[in-house]
Amino acid sequence: MGRPKITVVGAGNVGGTTAQRLAEKDGYEVVLVDIVEGVPQGKALDITQAGPVCGYGTRVVGTNGYDETAGSSVAVITSGIPRKPGMSRDELLTTNAKIVKSVVSELVSRSPNVILILVTNPLDAMVHVARRVSGLPKSRVLGMAGVLDSARMRSFIAAELNVPGPDVDAMVLGGHGDTMVPLPRYTTVKGKPVSELMSKERLDGIVERTREGGAEIVGLLKTGSAFYAPSASAVDMVEAIVKDQKRVLPCAVLCEGEYGLKDVVVGVPVKLGRGGAEQVVEYELTAEEQAGLVNSARAVRELCATVDRLMA
Repeated sequence: MGRPKITVVGAGNVGGTTAQRLAEKDGYEVVLVDIVEGVPQGKALDITQAGPVCGYGTRVVGTNGYDETAGSSVAVITSGIPRKPGMSRDELLTTNAKIVKSVVSELVSRSPNVILILVTNPLDAMVHVARRVSGLPKSRVLGMAGVLDSARMRSFIAAELNVPGPDVDAMVLGGHGDTMVPLPRYTTVKGKPVSELMSKERLDGIVERTREGGAEIVGLLKTGSAFYAPSASAVDMVEAIVKDQKRVLPCAVLCEGEYGLKDVVVGVPVKLGRGGAEQVVEYELTAEEQAGLVNSARAVRELCATVDRLMA
């Protein structure tokens, strides 16, 4: 039994770092795909050369085509353009939807059993596009956003309380962006509810900072966006799937009645295992949290209707 093959599409900061993190796990074969000649090959070579120092023997292949991706267990799709100054959301939406459409058809034609993890923004709409293009069951098309948003929230709480980040558990639902729904009631530090450890005002401030987490980093970097935490979050999902961990992580998936949401892609707690999104786990929500989730789903729905119109 060879190592499972994981494909990463897009060799930019997120994709390159994802490939590096996967190589360091020393349990996969990694294929890095990008349309720019030389970039995936160069990064693959660089990651391979770090192996003897870091103690891994992972085979990393860089390519501009898709033939090397055949037989992939999981594919992480990071390709797309970032939003540039003066660019409308619709322009970003159309361009990235076209990119995702072509990437997904290339992947699925060579790896019919693949599980897709989308990282390209606007995230929820890209999952919608990938699902329509691929024809795959909803359990095999997921979006990475909630793991990242939860990680941001966990890191802010850890810093505030001066505790290690891994001791903090948090759950963030909803769309990726302004309408996300952090759940402070399900946020704990070593099992203790966070509400017992800090005031509501401080917690509200952290929730707000989590919402703006991506924008805060873009504002600081000025020429790019976050990639260390996004790549770590994508790899966390890959590991949960390939190792059949059955861990419950927030992911963007198609809801068909769960949380009262019908036929819309939105971030919800999902049990991840070898089958992909094996089950949507339903938490008890307060009326306010439920309203937040419905509002988030409405925003995603509008985005998906726009993408369907633009792609028609």
